[in-house]
Amino acid sequence: MDVTYRIEQKRKINGPFPGPKSEELAARRAKAVAAGVASTLPVYAADVDGGIIVDVDGNQLIDLGSGIAVTTVGASNPAVAKAVAEQAQRFTHTCFMVAPYENYIALAEKLAAITPGNFEKRAVFFNSGAEAVENAIKVARVATGRQAVVAFDHAYHGRTNLTMGLTAKAAPYKRGFGPLASEIYRMPMSYPFREENPNISGKEAADRAILAMEKQIGGDQIAAIIIEPIQGEGGFIVPATGFLPRVAEWAKENGIVFIADEVQAGFARSGAWFASDIEEIEPDIVTVAKGIAGGMPLSGIVGRAELLDSVHGGGLGGTYGGNPVAVAAALESIKFMEEQDLPGRAREIEEKFFARFTALQSAFPAIGEVRGRGAMIAIEFVKAGGKEPDADLTKAIAAECLAQGVVILTCGTYGNVIRLLPPLVIGDELLNDAFDVLETAIRKLAA
Repeated sequence: MDVTYRIEQKRKINGPFPGPKSEELAARRAKAVAAGVASTLPVYAADVDGGIIVDVDGNQLIDLGSGIAVTTVGASNPAVAKAVAEQAQRFTHTCFMVAPYENYIALAEKLAAITPGNFEKRAVFFNSGAEAVENAIKVARVATGRQAVVAFDHAYHGRTNLTMGLTAKAAPYKRGFGPLASEIYRMPMSYPFREENPNISGKEAADRAILAMEKQIGGDQIAAIIIEPIQGEGGFIVPATGFLPRVAEWAKENGIVFIADEVQAGFARSGAWFASDIEEIEPDIVTVAKGIAGGMPLSGIVGRAELLDSVHGGGLGGTYGGNPVAVAAALESIKFMEEQDLPGRAREIEEKFFARFTALQSAFPAIGEVRGRGAMIAIEFVKAGGKEPDADLTKAIAAECLAQGVVILTCGTYGNVIRLLPPLVIGDELLNDAFDVLETAIRKLAA
């Protein structure tokens, strides 16, 4: 891969961890930052480049989190940084609703070309994934004249009032924040590892959800069905083949807007441009964020022209939505993904991961499942001899990896999944080093 790094791509722990400067910052933080904001790492970043995070004490950590799937092209990608600087020198803001600008249009055109669906599209931009989801629901309700919205077990869609309602997991996302938005219904997901019937097909799992929708709501009452093609916070759950196409087909038959939440899985992460492409589904609306802009805050929805154009003038927008600096970063990030074939790189990472950890699975019963697509990959841990989730083991393995200088995130409804989201620019040597650390931690703690 044609990438130049400022920082040596090596793991280094130089001394006490966390070091004195990180501890000093932690003390300042406790007096200034709201306690409700939690952080995975006990150290504070000073510089990030490629697959390396340098903390304020000079330790170099391998980044297998990418800021939760954001820095796909690298946290300080030179081309993106240059595009940001050049745009900032021209203007940082006018508000597209006041004085519009060309690069917003260019990004809308680009997303219409690369998102799934062979039909005329429109796009609109916001700041966060939750905003994108909220606006996709707004569009669906206006376009259909209906109110009911269907989400799925294990879903994560955000932290705003409506998106908390769509999100399945109570703690820490919903507890104490109610009442939540109404007219939201939750349906059974295809979770192959945890199905009572291990032989259930994707189509059968979809028909189970469809029957529940028909009986509990009625197809003619549903405005939208929203689903992550690969569930993120819920545990990197890949539904059984055939599940997504069948649900999308039923939605079309009933005039329901099918929304693919590609906030985490989109932009090369899954080994395709979008995870929806893998089973060749064509969502009516796609929500995007995270990896779109190389770390700059940007989100959007892209969908059928007749749906987005059904909203009255002024019904969509926001002061910072589609900020020109963030849009410049997105255009350059997408260009880099194309030139460097980052979907292909994600598939290479997937191959390396499965070759290493499926072999390990047979020796360690605590590894319940190795799963994922592209560079959105995970290991689910269970108590040996069954499928009971083992959150304590998962937490211990992540902590051991961190102590050795590898940043690993956890997730899952039961807190028992390690998820790996390396930047797609990470080199093989660094990736293999991180995998060595993870394997050693599993061998040490899961025996």
